[in-house]
Amino acid sequence: MMKFIFSMLFMMPLCFLGDFWLVQWVFLILTFFFMMNFSFNFMFINVSYCMGMDLLSFMLILLSFWICSLMILSSSKLFHFNNHINLFMLIIVLLMMSLYLTFSSMNLFIFYLFFEISLIPVLILILGWGYQPERIEAGIYLLFYTLLMSLPMMVSLFYFYKSFYSLNFNVFTDSCNNLLLYICMNMVFFVKIPMYFIHLWLPKAHVEAPISGSMILAGVMLKLGGYGLLRLMILFIDVGLLYNIYIFNISLIGGVFVSFICIRQSDLKSLIAYSSVSHMGLVLAGIMSMNIWGFWGSLVMMMAHGLCSSGLFCLANISYERIHSRSLYFNKGMINLIPSLTLWWF
Repeated sequence: MMKFIFSMLFMMPLCFLGDFWLVQWVFLILTFFFMMNFSFNFMFINVSYCMGMDLLSFMLILLSFWICSLMILSSSKLFHFNNHINLFMLIIVLLMMSLYLTFSSMNLFIFYLFFEISLIPVLILILGWGYQPERIEAGIYLLFYTLLMSLPMMVSLFYFYKSFYSLNFNVFTDSCNNLLLYICMNMVFFVKIPMYFIHLWLPKAHVEAPISGSMILAGVMLKLGGYGLLRLMILFIDVGLLYNIYIFNISLIGGVFVSFICIRQSDLKSLIAYSSVSHMGLVLAGIMSMNIWGFWGSLVMMMAHGLCSSGLFCLANISYERIHSRSLYFNKGMINLIPSLTLWWF
């Protein structure tokens, strides 16, 4: 576990050498080295201190490495125009470190700490390299939606520590019957996924974010909510059996409503952002089913959505860089101009 953390730590001076492609190359090498740790074991492996990985953690860390390497690759325009590229690469390395520590944490408090820290680099990406002046509003939406909902979670953590005398995931065996605790603990994950009704921050953040911000936001940041729910649902089995059906229904019906909104979008980025809300609604419904098939389906869909959605944002950016518009009315008939991208879009 520590070898990857130290690799990323020593990548920080590398960012200031200005060698854009070297950082990209190191990220790809780290991705392939990390793949060598793959294990079908459902137990925690590579345990050191309060860090460890099971299959769920492994898949999401691998996705994070892959998306971060593609983020640097897709932002080569910043390198050519020298738009604070050193700072940009440093923020991506810091973001990857925080995501790695979030997913590999076996302690609930450390998970919460890095869960919140991972928000800061994304916010800097949106505010620093975004497109329009409205990016400030989008950044405030992103920050306050997440922070307001995460404060009740911190109070819940103290309650759990008082009950279990430990915040390690492997001691969470007892089920909790408190509805208020269920809401306080899971609300931050519902916002992060995002659930219908509390999804308004996502289209704003996506539309204003640069290509790299959109890719990491769709590819990995939304998965933090699903990961947290999958980890903590064992604590709320009794309450979940009573109240999960309401979240289940809101997710599925909301997903259909968002699909109708998605059909009417004329902005490419906005269209992909709304489709993300619809897909993650299905993931949330799978987790709320409290069924082994639902859990596996959610994990597979999170991985598939992470790869496809970030790819779609990259393709939308390729069109935007050539046409200088994200409007669907301007991007018609691209099959005649860039036929090689046809396969990628489909």
